[in-house]
Amino acid sequence: MAKASKKTVKKGSKKAKAEPRAKSKAAKSKAEKSKAAKSKVSKSKSSKAKAPKAKAPKAKLANKAANKTGAKKAPKKTVKKAVKHVSNAPAKAGKVAKAPVAKKPAAATPAEIRTVVEAPKAPRPTKPKAPRKPKAAVDREAQQREAAAPAATERAASNTFYVTTAIAYPNGQPHIGHAYEAIATDAIARFARLDGKEVFFLTGTDEHGLKMIQTAQNEGLTPAELAARNAGRFREMDERLNVSFDRFIRTTEPAHHRSVQAIWNRMQQNGDIYIDVYSGWYSVRDEAYYAEDETRLNNDNVRLGPQGTPVEWVEEKSYFFRLSAYQDKLLALYESNPEFIGPDSRRNEIVSFVRGGLKDLSISRTTFDWGVRVPDDHEHVMYVWVDALTNYITGIGFPDEDDPNWKYWPADVHVIGKDIIRFHAVYWPAFLMSAGVPVPKRVYAHGFLFNRGEKMSKSVGNVVDPFTLADQYGVDQMRYFFLREVPFGQDGNYNHEAIVARINADLANDLGNLAQRSLSMIAKQLGGVLPEPGELSANDKSILAEADAMIGAARKAMATQQIHQWLNAVWSVVAEANRYFAGEAPWALAKTDPPRQRTVLYVTAEVIRQIAILTQPVMPAASAKLLDSLGIPEDERDFARLGGEDRIAPATQVPAPQAVFPRYIEPAAQ
Repeated sequence: MAKASKKTVKKGSKKAKAEPRAKSKAAKSKAEKSKAAKSKVSKSKSSKAKAPKAKAPKAKLANKAANKTGAKKAPKKTVKKAVKHVSNAPAKAGKVAKAPVAKKPAAATPAEIRTVVEAPKAPRPTKPKAPRKPKAAVDREAQQREAAAPAATERAASNTFYVTTAIAYPNGQPHIGHAYEAIATDAIARFARLDGKEVFFLTGTDEHGLKMIQTAQNEGLTPAELAARNAGRFREMDERLNVSFDRFIRTTEPAHHRSVQAIWNRMQQNGDIYIDVYSGWYSVRDEAYYAEDETRLNNDNVRLGPQGTPVEWVEEKSYFFRLSAYQDKLLALYESNPEFIGPDSRRNEIVSFVRGGLKDLSISRTTFDWGVRVPDDHEHVMYVWVDALTNYITGIGFPDEDDPNWKYWPADVHVIGKDIIRFHAVYWPAFLMSAGVPVPKRVYAHGFLFNRGEKMSKSVGNVVDPFTLADQYGVDQMRYFFLREVPFGQDGNYNHEAIVARINADLANDLGNLAQRSLSMIAKQLGGVLPEPGELSANDKSILAEADAMIGAARKAMATQQIHQWLNAVWSVVAEANRYFAGEAPWALAKTDPPRQRTVLYVTAEVIRQIAILTQPVMPAASAKLLDSLGIPEDERDFARLGGEDRIAPATQVPAPQAVFPRYIEPAAQ
């Protein structure tokens, strides 16, 4: 029998009809150019009025050590023509007092206090007040927000979708935690693509900072050599796990250095950067500063930060970002956009932290040189989080806002680990507000993975190599397990037994067996031709309705990154389809009622088609094999084909079925 020209047909039609397509690329490009032209005209009008030029604030160092080195005047900055939303003149600031410092505990021992630069034996830092922000700078911020508003509105109305992972710190090899974030974000990106969005997916590595220097020294390498070696391994992990990133960014790229210096200049011109001396607790492992009340002494008299990592007392000259000026603005952001932080538990944590009061943030270091240099003051390199966070806009062209990829900003969602939520939900939007760049739409923090209830640790010996896991269980099986087993946003456990149970029960038995049995009947008893259905029974209509409803449930879940709920909805239908198939018993109908058998097999094939399309973001290779077995063309596998408007085309010649999900058998039993 001849193959049908199309493999799906519109509901109520026996002939396949072509799915109406979206606007052509040319028409879309024309619309985008028109929008860009209007935006440029608007920006041109708003940039005509310029404020009078003023000097940048002077720095005043109040302790003896700082007076020896001498404070440099903050350099005057001018804005390049390519930089938008920034006036050409920073407002005049008064004299600068010392920045906030942490109070050094009297009970600390000499072994506990390790100064990074020479400091008094018993440092007694005072708590100076940061200079008040000039009124002109505040007025200018309002202008920046107004200038940014049209761009944000235009972006919101577009069909683009921008998603990112946190960039991994490559001072070591990738572990399962890195893999979990990568495959979860990949599932989000693939879901959006299949749902008709124009997606940009960014991932990469954060290659600067003191940890990289220390690790490189321990291995007899330069930081650049260590970064190149390990960044390559992270990229290999993404490729091995079928992660469909559009760009893999490295923060050592010259383009990224230019981007970070551009955002620094914008923040400095807005009056939000000044120089002083930092004294307080610093965690090398976290690359983070902590207030004393966030630290504690353990049983070995070692002071630890909130993440359980050692902290050391640091005193050095530093540039500061005026984070304290953004407390009200951040609270207003959280209030006006409740979806900015997810899940809710993380939102509550951040709102509480910000309401407790924000201190100005040290954003440069002078004790090492592996990083992005501060513009016009190369004695300083930037604090790693100014550098790292800016990757999200470097990756799509910043500071060139005429770059074709800039249309993706603001990001739809930054997917990160819960341990770095503060940096993304507090520091990052504050930096962007200062620089006159729209803030991202959402920051979503996933939880930790525990190996049999224990956090991964080299000392415990339970760190799992994702390459080994993929080789042992299969890439799609591994992806499915973590995304189905762990509620996204919460901590989760994994172990060998749990992985095997999901593979054998959910994949091999439930979905795999259903597909294999039904398609084998079509191949053997109907000559490999998808049958024409007869009149649908109540049972037929019920299971089809459940399959049609999956896409709506999935979209609702994915609007808030609830990947596990999307998969729960799909596997609920898988279970119902198995009950339907067993109850209808098409193997018996072959003898007693062949027309009814053909209807049952057709309905089952249609349900499997919808399941296979909807599982593609999680199991791209396995789902593609299922769709191949049903004879579905590649251009008919997007979500527009779900929901009941399209049905699989009768009279389609399907290939011989193949086992897609083999059972996992323990190596010792083979």
